Amino acid sequence: MPHISKATNTKSEFAKNIVGGQPVKNKILLALAKNERNILFSKLEFLSLPLASVLAEKGEPIKFAYFLNDGLASVLNIMKSGKRIEVGLSGSEGFVGLALTVGFATSPAQVVMQIAGSGFKISAADLALALRRCPRLAMALSRFSQEMGVQSAQVAACNRLHEIDQRLARWLLMSQDRLGGNIVALTQDYLSHMLGTRRASVTVAAGVLQRAGLITYKRGAVTIGDRTLLEQGSCECYGILTQQIEKWRAEAHQHRSL
Repeated sequence: MPHISKATNTKSEFAKNIVGGQPVKNKILLALAKNERNILFSKLEFLSLPLASVLAEKGEPIKFAYFLNDGLASVLNIMKSGKRIEVGLSGSEGFVGLALTVGFATSPAQVVMQIAGSGFKISAADLALALRRCPRLAMALSRFSQEMGVQSAQVAACNRLHEIDQRLARWLLMSQDRLGGNIVALTQDYLSHMLGTRRASVTVAAGVLQRAGLITYKRGAVTIGDRTLLEQGSCECYGILTQQIEKWRAEAHQHRSL
């Protein structure tokens, strides 16, 4: 039997996770078995996703679904008045277009790139075919749907019950979890839409966190100085949400190991 060097094997593994010349970073795609990658990857198209790119429009047909590679997408609930409030976040851990996975054709919310990034899109028709042939993909998307559901419920409670500086801390922690690093690019005007409050209130809240030494805000970016202190400055919602999702992911891992 010919010897396969470690370097060659590593290169082979890396090649499995290339689509259209681009490395796959999305965690759902990376977790797929080889046979499901072979089925799905040929249907994916890589694309850059600039700031404010609309991935889904509320009440409109979903033509494409997206596996984000990087960046941050906001799930927005839009009122008749035009006011928007964020009810969910998705990054490289997730997927945009969950309604398609259960046979629905229209989006219940607007999904917008809040921080520029990239991803892989797939047509609604190709996704439907892939789900029939890829049980692991179908299960992963069902589980992610549950994560987004609990996220939306916790964010709704947070927006009703907690102070704006606590909500801002929670939002920054959630964003950092999905982006990595310690810098979150945003403007106070945009963040006011995300938190459902006035820009002046966001300015005050950012000032509270900055004076406490938790963040530095300037030129449209927040730098997180001390994550541990920021977690302490957040409300209970961040801990509740992350603990539940971590518990579910551990249960999923245990199920795969059986």
